[in-house]
Amino acid sequence: MNTKIALLTLNILSALLITAPIKADNFSENDVIRWQNEYMSVVTDGEKLFHGGLKSKNTVSCDQCHPNASNIHPETYPKFQQQLGKVALLGEMINWCIMNPLESEPLALNSKDMVALQSYIHYERRGVPLAPGKH
Repeated sequence: MNTKIALLTLNILSALLITAPIKADNFSENDVIRWQNEYMSVVTDGEKLFHGGLKSKNTVSCDQCHPNASNIHPETYPKFQQQLGKVALLGEMINWCIMNPLESEPLALNSKDMVALQSYIHYERRGVPLAPGKH
């Protein structure tokens, strides 16, 4: 009997969820402005890191190989990377560059600096369509 009641309750709840209108969160123009400002502050941090702020052990910086970050093509990740021998995320490739040309310690993939670097790199390619896997 308990199983029948549980199934009936589940069916009723499922029906309510399916028929209930789904609404997006409401947000104001001020919310959008605040979020854009927050994003741009992280992009600015990433730009500083990219242009020498990582303090690599050999003084190499990301911009020496990738001027303005635009030739990294973040819109193509994830993709196969020969250097890593696998399909990789952008953050994994950034770490490869940090460990090899920069001869420094990798960043945690969820670290503030990694988020800032990826934000700056993506910002530089804004408007370019996504093309995962493309080389």
